[in-house]
Amino acid sequence: MVPGYPTRLSCSVTGAGRVLVLPDRCPTGITIADPRRIRRNRAKRNAYMGISQISAVPKSSSLSQDLCQSRPYVVSVSSGKGGVGKTHIVINLAIEMQRRGLRVLVFDADLGLSSVPMLLGFAPEYNLSHVLMGSRTMNEVLLEGPEGIQIVPGSSGVQELTALTTEQQLRLICEAEELEDEFDVVLIDTCAGISSNVIFFNIASQDNIMVVYPEPASFVDAFAMMKVLAIQHHRKRFKLILNGATDEEEGRQILDRMVAVSQKSLQISVSCLGVIPQDIHIRKATRVQKAVVDLYPEAVSSRCFRKMASKLLESVPKDDFSGSLQLFWKRKTP
Repeated sequence: MVPGYPTRLSCSVTGAGRVLVLPDRCPTGITIADPRRIRRNRAKRNAYMGISQISAVPKSSSLSQDLCQSRPYVVSVSSGKGGVGKTHIVINLAIEMQRRGLRVLVFDADLGLSSVPMLLGFAPEYNLSHVLMGSRTMNEVLLEGPEGIQIVPGSSGVQELTALTTEQQLRLICEAEELEDEFDVVLIDTCAGISSNVIFFNIASQDNIMVVYPEPASFVDAFAMMKVLAIQHHRKRFKLILNGATDEEEGRQILDRMVAVSQKSLQISVSCLGVIPQDIHIRKATRVQKAVVDLYPEAVSSRCFRKMASKLLESVPKDDFSGSLQLFWKRKTP
């Protein structure tokens, strides 16, 4: 531990249901970097890559102040089925939240086929695989994206990381705690499906967003994921986003039916976060590796992202910090 840092206990739940407690130091071989060295290294890296330092946006809103008084608000974004635009949603929501004066981290939790860096035109030298192998700290792999959002890039083509071991989970705990005071909101972009990694990141979050596309396979897969999380891991609150609807009215009708079925069958609380209609501007922005809210701020999809960002922040739990793992950030009670 870095001298002067408070002792923390972090928990991880294994597949067998056993709870592992991480004491005031990390497992053998896992080191925590000195924050002063981290800042120096990040400044050198940015200078080398030609990235200018973006000053923090003043947190003048009461919402920002409320979030800063607690540990970061951690939200997982999943889909069940791939190819539904989940990563686009994460990136654009992150930018809109950052514009509201919050410090936002995008955690690219797709450890097999990462896409966040590619969609923003990055080709990072280091990513989360280097963190898990111990050659870099999480601070050292951070990228600075649009509006100053910070990105932990996932890995691509590393099959060994598609199912994290307990040791790798503990390493993430150690590294994530180093970022405890640096962010207000963390958006976790999980990979598609219901693999052990996807479940791990979902139960580490305070809120779970499911992204669906207007086709039967997407509905079935999203329902299956909510079922697994609800029955096996006791998650009882979900938010839905429908992407690619013909229009907003059609999207609302689809979401209303899915909400009704899910709540009746699974005895869970499901709310509609928003509908994103089909928009050619998203495809145009993707081709030049930009976020649509940056390149086409008045596009219909950009307006939807602004509304969803506001709605999500208005629904932040006031007194619920209970991810089942309480994994990424756990402040000591005064």
